[in-house]
Amino acid sequence: MTINCKGKLIDLKSPKVMGILNITPDSFYDGGIHKDTSSILKQVEKMLIEGATFIDVGAYSSRPNADHVSEAEELKRILPIVELLVKEFPEILLSIDTFRSKIAKQCIEAGAALINDISAGKLDDNMLETIAKIRVPYIMMHMRGTPQTMQQQTQYDDLTKDILLYFSERIATARNLGIIDLIIDPGFGFAKTLEQNFELMNSLELFKIIEKPLLVGVSRKSMIYKTLETSAKNALNGTTVLNTIGLQKGASILRVHDVKEAVECVKLVDVLMC
Repeated sequence: MTINCKGKLIDLKSPKVMGILNITPDSFYDGGIHKDTSSILKQVEKMLIEGATFIDVGAYSSRPNADHVSEAEELKRILPIVELLVKEFPEILLSIDTFRSKIAKQCIEAGAALINDISAGKLDDNMLETIAKIRVPYIMMHMRGTPQTMQQQTQYDDLTKDILLYFSERIATARNLGIIDLIIDPGFGFAKTLEQNFELMNSLELFKIIEKPLLVGVSRKSMIYKTLETSAKNALNGTTVLNTIGLQKGASILRVHDVKEAVECVKLVDVLMC
């Protein structure tokens, strides 16, 4: 499986690591840490040196009950960072974590390479058409409602089956518009209870039926630190365990805060599964 990022074919048969750069003040783990040019450049350089293929930049916190941010504020936060990173790291493959089509379009025009949408186009009716026009890889995640309401929408007839049907519909819609490079993210922590997150991880290999690259994003999430009765700060070991399981069950991309450890997971699982 390959995706085309700015004319460069990325082979996802060998799993890749996506480093997280939150430039929001209220993200659950690293909110407010990277708020000046120097710290942003230092963190991105560190992740690239450690082996990140992609850097995912977000300016709208999607944690449960996160504050709503206007489109103007999101653009004000993210566009200068995209321009800065493309200038400082010309070969960088930037993923833009947004559900808004205008943000997606302007960031791609500024040099970003792909779009990561928590809503799979359901929070902006223009998103899929925009992706079709700008012709970039598109990550579509499973979520119900919005970050403000999603944890009140955790009732499923059959969790895994319902999510598979969701992706079947979204992928069909995207294909009809001519979108080719699609990646799916089952959305750990989004409209799912603690127990449902582990049920989803346990059945993750079933998503191979979709025949699309699979992104797993569990880094330091509450499914880990609540189970271990600790905090996000102390959830790296638990993250590594679940990343390893995710790779064994077919993950093509690990979205993480800690790149070095994730790259080591990929290397070891690759040897194990050869």
